[in-house]
Amino acid sequence: MQVAKPVGRNASALKYDILSALTVYALSGDKHRHRTILRVMSLITTRYNWRKNELSIGREEIARIWSVDERTVKREMAKLRTSGWVTVKRPAARGRVAVYELDLKQILLDTSEVWPTIGSDFQDRMQTDPEPKTNVIPFQSKPAPPESGDGGIWTQVQSILHQRDPELWSSWFQHLSEAERAGGNVTLVAPSRFMADYISQKWTARVLAAYSRVDPSIRAVRIESVE
Repeated sequence: MQVAKPVGRNASALKYDILSALTVYALSGDKHRHRTILRVMSLITTRYNWRKNELSIGREEIARIWSVDERTVKREMAKLRTSGWVTVKRPAARGRVAVYELDLKQILLDTSEVWPTIGSDFQDRMQTDPEPKTNVIPFQSKPAPPESGDGGIWTQVQSILHQRDPELWSSWFQHLSEAERAGGNVTLVAPSRFMADYISQKWTARVLAAYSRVDPSIRAVRIESVE
């Protein structure tokens, strides 16, 4: 599934689709889901920059919008980062608030269970990938999913990463192996220092989010190299 940027001629329709999916997903869950999704939607509708995919806001302002204290904000934002819905684009610094970005594709994947409830037209629209505007003939097929293996935690994490982005998984994540998992910490090994450094810098949050979906006790992921 590809998610177009909500800009241009179809921007309004896509924004409504995302908000519709969030709303129905919230109503299909318990009171805890209601509250979490309502908080996410309040940030989207009041502060989110759709064009830049940026949420530039400080903890104090979030607390005011949510009518909670800053400790609650810290805890809830950590949960959203763990779920993979929110990542830190630029951390807060002196005189500057943090800038977050939303993973709209992950949000839609997680809300896909309620698409049929919204309607068959909505489901068809969400499941149809836009045709790329290119004259280039693709020579590679879509990367095959990882082997089922023993069904352990790492195998499930690999499946989640593949589902989220098959191409990214094929280029990077499939080359990782799990070296150690204990005390809420995971050590993964990459075949090269470059790959370890690159994934650590760019994709650690996504790997941690995938782990958290399988085992919520996992709190940290470290990526090393065999070199």
